[in-house]
Amino acid sequence: MTDGERLLEVRDVAVSLGRGRAAAEILRDVSLHVGAGEIVGLIGETGSGKTTLARTILGINAPTAGTVRVAGTTVSALRGSELRAFRRSGAVQFVFQDPLRSLDPDLRVGAIVAEGLAIRGDLGVAELDARAREALEQVGLEAGMADRHPAQLSGGQRQRVAIARALAGGPRLLVCDEPVSALDASSRNQILRLLDDLRGRLGIGILVISHDLSSLAAIADRIAVLYRGRVLEDGPTGSVLGVPSHPYSALLVASAPSVADHAGPAPQTLRRPASDPPAPAGAGACVYAARCPFATSACATAPQPAPVGRSWEVACHHAGSWRRELAERRKYPTPVDLPRPLAGATR
Repeated sequence: MTDGERLLEVRDVAVSLGRGRAAAEILRDVSLHVGAGEIVGLIGETGSGKTTLARTILGINAPTAGTVRVAGTTVSALRGSELRAFRRSGAVQFVFQDPLRSLDPDLRVGAIVAEGLAIRGDLGVAELDARAREALEQVGLEAGMADRHPAQLSGGQRQRVAIARALAGGPRLLVCDEPVSALDASSRNQILRLLDDLRGRLGIGILVISHDLSSLAAIADRIAVLYRGRVLEDGPTGSVLGVPSHPYSALLVASAPSVADHAGPAPQTLRRPASDPPAPAGAGACVYAARCPFATSACATAPQPAPVGRSWEVACHHAGSWRRELAERRKYPTPVDLPRPLAGATR
C-alpha cells in the first residue's frame, strides 16, 4: 500500500495529559495507518491508551510530538477555526460503544442521523430528511425508522442508527470504539458484517477499537497491539493472531479461547513468575519488561519496531528467540510450568 492510499496515518505520535509536574505521558512513538477499504483492529487492555489515540485522531487531543493525517489533512497541525472546519467536513466520524447512551432519547431517529449535517447549515429541511433516510438504508434499516425514537428500537437497530449518523456526513474514515460489546451475539455478528460490507461498498477506512479478538479476527485486515501507550506489534490479522511475534500478543491470544491456537503456549507460561529477578525498569526500558518472562538486560532499552514479515512489525528485543526459549523450558520444565494440584486434592 502506498502512502497516497492511506486515509489515516499516525506517525511517531506522543501525547501527554495534564500540566507541569502532573503531566502524564499516555502515548509515545505511536505509528499506525489505515488504507481505503481497510479495517484495522486496535487491541489492548484497559489503560493502554486506545481511547487517547482515538481522541488524538479526531483532533480532540493535541499530540506533543508526531503527526496525524486524515485523508490528506494534517489534523495535528490544525487549531481554532481550521480545526472546527475540519470536524464539520465529516472526513472522520466516531461510532460510540453504547448506542443507547450516545443517541438523544428525545429526538427522532431522522433528526439524530441528520444532526451533524444540520450543524453545517448548508442544507434545507427536506434535503436533511432525504440524506438521513438514505443513510438509514445504507445500514440496512427502512427509511420509515426515521420517525421513531431510540427507545422504540432494538440494541442492534440503535447501533445501526449510530453508524448511519456517522455515514451521513460522507466520511473517509470511521473510528469505532467497541462497536459490538454492548450487543447480543446475533446483533454483534450482524454489525460486524455491516462494517465489512461498508468498507467494500463505500471504500472507507475503519479503525475498530476492541477487547474482543474473535470480533477482530472476523473482519480486520490488520491488528495493532497497544500496551501502555506503545504499539508492540502491528501486522496481518492471520499472522498476529496465528503466530504472534511479541510475548504480550501471544498472551492475549492464549487468553482468548475463541481465537487461541490450542497447540500454542498456555497463558501461565507467558507470565513472568514472581520468583524471577526484577526485570529492567525505568523511563527508557521496554514497557512490557516487568511482565515479560523473557526479559533480559537488553530490555533496559526500549526496542524499536522492526519488520518480521510483509507489513508486519514488532517491538521486541527477543522476537526471534522467545519461542525457542519457551520450547527449551517445556523440555526441562521450571516450577511455573508444572501442573498444579487442584484445590482440596489429597496426596
